[in-house]
Amino acid sequence: MFTVYPAIDLIDGKCVRLFQGDYDQSTVYGDAPVDIARSFYEQGAEWIHVVDLDGAKAGHPVNQELIARIAAEVPINIEVGGGIRTIKTVESYLNQGIKRVILGSSAISDPEFCRLALQRYPDAIAIGLDVKDGKVAVRGWLEVSDMSAADLAKQLIIEGAEHFIYTDISRDGALKGANVSGAEQLADEIGKPVVVSGGVTTFDEVQKLVNNKRVSGAIIGKALYTKQISLGDVMKAVKN
Repeated sequence: MFTVYPAIDLIDGKCVRLFQGDYDQSTVYGDAPVDIARSFYEQGAEWIHVVDLDGAKAGHPVNQELIARIAAEVPINIEVGGGIRTIKTVESYLNQGIKRVILGSSAISDPEFCRLALQRYPDAIAIGLDVKDGKVAVRGWLEVSDMSAADLAKQLIIEGAEHFIYTDISRDGALKGANVSGAEQLADEIGKPVVVSGGVTTFDEVQKLVNNKRVSGAIIGKALYTKQISLGDVMKAVKN
């Protein structure tokens, strides 16, 4: 089953999009994220992908209260990333009705925490593989590690990881199309389908992804806000 994840990225409680992960190149698309989430739900979305960009930078949740409000007020599945570095934070989000939390930086900086989270909540953990020139970026994309996405994913599969999100940072917010070949290569290397993120731009692109056995879903951000993709049209195509 292919899943479409419309994206909400949060800075200072506002819905923004960054260009290639650059905090200095952000565009505000709304100051009412709850209303945006409700709009996505009304257009047929079953999931939303929420990133606490302030949290990613700070290393701890900053917009958690707002994200909890979205969960309380909109009947939609939510996955959350950004600044999730402790098991207490994982449990706090899950207790607030969040269905899945995304671990990125911590998979490298604190493998013991990541291992514990996967052991306790395997179905509720997604691993965010944010890639720059083949290597995994960390700390809100502010630093690049020495580890390849495939090597990190293989290590985490041993610990129980099932859900992976592949983001090519160079495509994110650039409206140039997703790096599908990179996602496919990763899926082949780890033996699991991945969710593709970063640069999904057109309806045709999503339609092609729906039948791609190595891609289990797509996160769509800027193209929705700039009206280059209609979420309603995409959801109808996915469900037919």
